[in-house]
Parts: sequence; C-alpha cells; structure tokens
Amino acid sequence: MPEFLHFPTSEPGVERPTRPVRRGATRTAELRDLIADEIVCGRLAPGMALEEVELARRFGVSRTPVREAIRELAATGLIEARPHRSAIVARPSSERLRGMFDVLAELEALCAGFAALRMTAEERQHLLQFHLSLAEVVQHGDPQRYHRMNEHFHELIYTGAHNAYLSELTFATRTLLSPFSHMQFRALGRLNLSHNEHDRVVAAIMQGDQATAASEMRSHIATVETTYERYVESA
Repeated sequence: MPEFLHFPTSEPGVERPTRPVRRGATRTAELRDLIADEIVCGRLAPGMALEEVELARRFGVSRTPVREAIRELAATGLIEARPHRSAIVARPSSERLRGMFDVLAELEALCAGFAALRMTAEERQHLLQFHLSLAEVVQHGDPQRYHRMNEHFHELIYTGAHNAYLSELTFATRTLLSPFSHMQFRALGRLNLSHNEHDRVVAAIMQGDQATAASEMRSHIATVETTYERYVESA
C-alpha cells in the first residue's frame, strides 16, 4: 500500500508549514510547481499517494486546481494517475530506471562534450567558480543543499553546450530522475566523491577536451546510478 501524503516536520508533533498559493498567480500552474518541487527534493517519495482533499487543505485551494495540477504533473511523468484512486508519485520499475539512467548518461555526455567546445570564456569561469563554491558545501556535509547546487551545476553545462533542444531533453530527463538520484547523497562519503567526479569534468571542459569531458560525465552518471542502487539495497 502506498504511503499517504505526509510532509516531514522539524519537530515531532509540529506540522510543517506549507507556502500558500498566491492569489495573483495561476493557481494550477503554481500548485503544479510547488508539488513538483516537493517531489524533486524528495519530500514526497516515490509511491506516495497524493490525496486531493489533503493537498487542497494544505495549499488553501479548492480541489479543482489540485486535480488539474495532478493531471499536468502526470503528463510529465512525475506522477502516476490511477483511475478511481489517488494519484501517486511515480515509482518506475528497476528496468525502466536503468533505461532512464542510460539515456541521461548519454545526454549529459553530449552536453559536456559540446560545452568543452562551445563554452565562452565567461561561461567557463562561471562554471569553475560555481564548482569551487560546492567544495564548501561538501565540507559542511549538507546533502540537501549540495543536491540543489548540483542540479544547477549540471544546468550550467547544459547551457554551455549551446544546443537548446539537447538542453531541453537533458533537463527533462534529469528532472524525472531527480527524486531517485538525490538519494545518492545520503550515502557516506558521496558528497566528496561527487565533487571529485565534477572536478574531472570541469578540468576537461576548461581544457576544451571534448572526448574526455564526455567520457568523465558518462562515468559520473553511471556512478550516480550505482550509488543509488546500493543505497536502496542497504536501506
């Protein structure tokens, strides 16, 4: 049975506050983004049921925008709609997850390779500086912050590839995998290892080495998948 909607709290018995939907915003669109953020950040785990009444109460809206937001999220693959039952946060099979990671590895490798060739000098320096700032997060051992910054690190490489269609495909695939890939950072020592893998990718991009940038990024994503699988097996 899937677990019903629950928002973690910082203190036992204290309900975690939920940011209400702004009146000036399109309710369905903002609600969709809020729920997607909960999923991507791991607050709503794969297999968790999304009960419309509870979501409407927490976000201060009627069930209609909740129903529409769930429908739109189902179209992205983040949510699985079920006839006459509550929708659930998507939980792909192991085989499908492996396939998604395989595709992400190749897309990310393409982005890194193109970035090595096409990034401007300013973009390279920005990537390098952002990568160096991640080292501080590693030292503090903050997996949630590292996860958020890690997403941006990869997006800088997508942008640097200067291929809008490739960037869109890669970002969409990474978003679908984010609820799973973020779990890797709970593994002991993973933050430091991830940063070291990034270091090799950045070095190749800075040197304009397309083949090495692609190879190191492909290896990095393969390690992400392996670390995730080991974490799940040990949990």
